[in-house]
Amino acid sequence: MDKVKILWADDEIELLKPHILFLEEKNYSVTAVKSGDEAIEKVEEFHFDVVFLDENMPGITGLDALVSIKKLRKSLPVVMITKSEEEHIMEEAIGGEISDYLIKPVNPNQILLSLKKILDNSRLITEKSTSEYQKEFRQISMQISNRIDAREWINIQKQLVYWDLKLSNADESGMSDILKSQKQEANNSFCRFIEQNYLDWLNNSDRNTPLMSHTLLKEKLIPELNQESTFLIVLDCLRYDQWRVLQPEFSKHFIIEEDDCYYSILPTATQFARNSLFAGLLPSEIQNRYPNLWIDENQDERKNENESDLLKELLKRYGKANTKFSFNKVTNLYKAKKILDNFHQLKQNDLNVIVYNFVDTLSHARTDFKVMRELAEDEKGYRSITKSWFENSPLLEMLKLLRGTGSKVILTTDHGSVLVDNPKKVLGDKDISSNLRYKAGRNMQYKAKDVFEIDRPEKGFLPKLNISTRYIFAKNNDFFAYPNNYNHYSNHYKNTLQHGGVSMDEIIVPVITMKTRQ
Repeated sequence: MDKVKILWADDEIELLKPHILFLEEKNYSVTAVKSGDEAIEKVEEFHFDVVFLDENMPGITGLDALVSIKKLRKSLPVVMITKSEEEHIMEEAIGGEISDYLIKPVNPNQILLSLKKILDNSRLITEKSTSEYQKEFRQISMQISNRIDAREWINIQKQLVYWDLKLSNADESGMSDILKSQKQEANNSFCRFIEQNYLDWLNNSDRNTPLMSHTLLKEKLIPELNQESTFLIVLDCLRYDQWRVLQPEFSKHFIIEEDDCYYSILPTATQFARNSLFAGLLPSEIQNRYPNLWIDENQDERKNENESDLLKELLKRYGKANTKFSFNKVTNLYKAKKILDNFHQLKQNDLNVIVYNFVDTLSHARTDFKVMRELAEDEKGYRSITKSWFENSPLLEMLKLLRGTGSKVILTTDHGSVLVDNPKKVLGDKDISSNLRYKAGRNMQYKAKDVFEIDRPEKGFLPKLNISTRYIFAKNNDFFAYPNNYNHYSNHYKNTLQHGGVSMDEIIVPVITMKTRQ
């Protein structure tokens, strides 16, 4: 194994000879120089793993040398060593992106600890994360194998997301593979749980029925109205793991009062789940009560054009007809900036609803464009792009404007998505729906064990397209493919993000209640 190479610059380097010998005994290689100029030359000429830099050297100071070193090697760790504890020196050094800061006189163990912190940090994090997950693996597996309720499944989802993020940050591929298998096991059990309970929740609601799309606004939004200005932000197709990577940025601007999840209805697709969310009704109830506001699967019109009207009707039903509200959908940058320009008007409303379609657009773009698939190669990459979008988005600008207004913000979504990799054959006539995760139609042929089937749409409160319509839903990481062009279809859609079916990432989705910071 190659020795770690250290460059140490100090105008009194002779006095540090015992420290250098100590490090060399510990199998480090130390190059000693007496000035900032020499340090810069050495960095330009040779590779080093870390630099120790005295702040107070004649000629080029340590701070000046730091600037030059960072220009040459941006990622090279630098430890600043100084006799001074003056605040402005510390601030300048930290602003120059140092990795550590030591005050003279330093002892050998301080130096060694600093090296381990910098060079072994990633390894130590990985080892700790691996050890902790190994302890929890058995506990999670036992929970999955037991009979657990809807609330406990939310907790399982949160645990799995927590470990997914932690192990991916630790870059531990071995344990990540084990976690992937455990998520697969959890999803298989969750699919059985949905098959056993979903229709009961809709037809015989009781205390075991979770919060769902059609009850979400009744429980989370209605109680907040007329108390203070409320913003309901719906990020289409946002998964819980994506929320967790966005959460630190939200925490800068908001006090998070509740970080929870609810259950999306089936199909976990925008036409059904989001209309249900805004109407406070299940799809067939919308169709029966407001036939002019429901667009059927086989009609050409856009399926979510009437959400504002559905919300208006919901507010009436709950005695909030006088609520002054705005409803905006953001599908491009122009619309997003227009909302920012009108922010002072929005503050006058009791309720402002903003639907952002970016995350859903990203999931589709990943399927359709090769460059997007390369950028978001896996779940970690998908989260990274979502985070990058958010940090540079007009949505973040609006959240900053909300600071100090006293407004409540409810952030949620309509459904999540799942990375599919396992094609299942289904055969149907030309009128069968085209979604890869669910199918609605008649005369469909498939293996019953491969799907969650609702053979009578009225039991699932789903619209009938004809007298013999049935719905089938793909489970876990499966997707539907047609036999007549099976290989092409399978290869094109394998490892793409889809929604509409039964999986934890599609169904268990975030709902967050926040209060703006003053």
